[in-house]
Amino acid sequence: MRLFEKTITEQEAGWTAEQVLRRSLGLSTTRIKRAKFRLDGILLDGVRINTAQRVCPGQHLELHLPELEENCLESAPGAVDILYEDEWLLVVNKPAGLPVHPGPGHYADTLGNRLARYYREQGKELVFRPVNRLDKGTSGLMLCAKRAQSHEVLQNLLHTDEFQRDYLALLSHAPQPPEGTVDVPIAPVPGVLNCYQTDPAGKYARTDYVTLQSRTDGALVQLRLHTGRTHQIRVHMASIGCPLLGDVQYGGEPALSGPALHSWRVRLTHPFLQKQMEWTAPLPEDFRELGWDL
Repeated sequence: MRLFEKTITEQEAGWTAEQVLRRSLGLSTTRIKRAKFRLDGILLDGVRINTAQRVCPGQHLELHLPELEENCLESAPGAVDILYEDEWLLVVNKPAGLPVHPGPGHYADTLGNRLARYYREQGKELVFRPVNRLDKGTSGLMLCAKRAQSHEVLQNLLHTDEFQRDYLALLSHAPQPPEGTVDVPIAPVPGVLNCYQTDPAGKYARTDYVTLQSRTDGALVQLRLHTGRTHQIRVHMASIGCPLLGDVQYGGEPALSGPALHSWRVRLTHPFLQKQMEWTAPLPEDFRELGWDL
């Protein structure tokens, strides 16, 4: 059973239960409707209510849902670099080359499988709920939710000022101008699996970039995502003539074993602790081997 709960604040006084569930807990209409028809689905101070019920400060609102779609992963050995953990979330520094999810060719050698082992060694079971997702070849910071409630709330914060993600990339050429924004829509390449391109008919995408260092053999650039399209940074940088080193799929030089992209910094207004938090992941070794450093 999944539990979503909230103690009503002064600010929420007079709201309906549905407004609290949607605005403060970030729950979807579908989940609220599913709970409505359960005897213990939506409770206020332990008493079943309908979603039109008005609430008062200090009351305790609960929503209960069965664990229908959540499964625990098979555990597998492997190091996990956990930078932060509390009862709602954890922050992991993922190495490049490690897939996030099980899939074709990688059924038990993923970050999810390693985290399952990490928790089972503590006598716990993990339902793997990644919040921001990284490609197999991308290193750096990933947030994972430890509860269904925190997963939904954190995902609703993605691409807002409350949840900022900065990446570092090595580009084959220094961009001109050295600081700017690429806000060109992105769409799949027809007939090509897992390949994308800029396309006026695609989905809106925006990436800000700032050149931190420039050399004759490339540039170290900081990037901020405002949307979360697949391969967004890789496609946007290639579209301005500056593909990532190692990103041969989008025209980059094969200087590394994969695209030189690193999830460097995350700034988050923690939705449950109500405080500003920030984490950074040091530059990966393959960046340093090419002589780049911060």
